[in-house]
Amino acid sequence: MKKFSKSADSIESIIKEFVETSPENSLKNSANDRAFDSPLIGFSSGADPLYQDFKTHVGPFHWTPKEALAQAFPDLLLEAEEISVISWVLPQTKATRKDNRNEALYPSESWARARIFGEEFNVKVRKHLVEYLMREGHEAVAPVFLPNWKIEQSERFTLASTWSERHAAYASGLGTFGLCDGLITAKGKAMRLGSVAARIKIAPTPRPYMDHNAYCLFYSTGKCGKCIERCPVQAVSKNGHDKLKCFSHTKIDGGDYVKSHYGFDGYGCGLCQTGVPCESRIPKVNQEL
Repeated sequence: MKKFSKSADSIESIIKEFVETSPENSLKNSANDRAFDSPLIGFSSGADPLYQDFKTHVGPFHWTPKEALAQAFPDLLLEAEEISVISWVLPQTKATRKDNRNEALYPSESWARARIFGEEFNVKVRKHLVEYLMREGHEAVAPVFLPNWKIEQSERFTLASTWSERHAAYASGLGTFGLCDGLITAKGKAMRLGSVAARIKIAPTPRPYMDHNAYCLFYSTGKCGKCIERCPVQAVSKNGHDKLKCFSHTKIDGGDYVKSHYGFDGYGCGLCQTGVPCESRIPKVNQEL
């Protein structure tokens, strides 16, 4: 493996510069509004025990970074210790969050655009980073691009993927899970995530938490539950997140609504990510609910 001569700061700069300067970071509306604010970036080791734990917590189908990278480069002899995961948070803009905060049943147009056109940009972020690392001599892949990536049936979570961007971000020190399953980050829960696994050693980002629900007020204090109130179809309760009910509303009903009201093929909801204490930050225990 070629020794990496640049620091984690250099990789952060590559991602941040692309997000902050690319014209593709757009909602593709008439005003050409930005889709996302400046990103947060974290790193984790391919040898981190958490990735093996995810096979128990999420399902045996969930890949480790080594398993993901090996699918893209089957002829490589890989060791987990020489692999790193680079994960990032793309925060929704203040304007998009405000728009969606005012909704009560379906997503605002800007939120739906961020879900579709913003994610198209997130795809470009992944490709941009992979291309950069490959040019530097480091094999890299975005696991969600792998042909075998799919949604599986999970005994614990009903639906789960073979590579979870949220779990990669959690392992990379970027946030913890909330009652509605969203990841609460330093930029809040209103965001999108991406990651790349690469054959490169980077110092892992420290995880400033010991528990996977540490930032959620409901789990940490027994109070809050604002995401329960925000869900228009009662898919969030004190018992957690009903993924099937959420999927039906977000993808099917939400898809019909976006097409008929906003004029493009899309879907979304995101009400549990806005109008809540964790919308744009890690909530404080003593803040007004």
